[in-house]
Amino acid sequence: MSLLAWLCPRQPLLTPQQQERLQGLANPGQLTEKSLREQRWVVLDLETTGLNLNRDQVLSIGAVVIEDAAIDLGQQFERTLQCSDLKPGPSVLIHGLGPSAIAAGSNPADALLDLLQFIGDSPVLAFHAPFDQRMLTRALKDRLGFRLQHRFFDLAELAPMLCPHATLREAALDDWTAYFGLQAQARHHASADALVTAELALILFSKARRQQIDSPQLLEQRLNQWRRRQQSHSF
Repeated sequence: MSLLAWLCPRQPLLTPQQQERLQGLANPGQLTEKSLREQRWVVLDLETTGLNLNRDQVLSIGAVVIEDAAIDLGQQFERTLQCSDLKPGPSVLIHGLGPSAIAAGSNPADALLDLLQFIGDSPVLAFHAPFDQRMLTRALKDRLGFRLQHRFFDLAELAPMLCPHATLREAALDDWTAYFGLQAQARHHASADALVTAELALILFSKARRQQIDSPQLLEQRLNQWRRRQQSHSF
């Protein structure tokens, strides 16, 4: 790659309609002191070709909304992203998305625009959120030339912070769902994983309120304090 190409990367080619949709997107909202119940949250899950943040691709996206302290089943999102040249890899055994399903998927730019409109200005919840955030950030940059700025909260951090007596360390989503007696309809399916993650989030929000953590702003503050304590204990 030439120096000029590196300094001025090529922008993705979008149709006029896609450009119009991109320009009309809502800006991400600031975290406020409104209650956790009042805040609209989007719970997100991605299925990808693998775990390499620089090479692997987003294959499918599932999301659901939490609002008024409940999962709103009327606000669900699911897309499989089209990728005609994808070669089957070991991840197919996990998520079950074969070449025919991927080839029949949605146009990636349109699917990602749909997702951004679905998220709106809401903060995002995910389990192991940094992975989803970075994969989505790269997909949005490559497909839309868009910079993701939404706030992400990681339930893999919130769970041990709010449940200090749980004897789980570096636990996976399956560990926490089993701990609370939750059951996913189908693991490693983006929509099903988003739904069970939302159920876990509701339990954690209930515990947060009992600990006088009842706003997105305060939740982020407590999480930052918890991270600093975890780092100090690791030395």
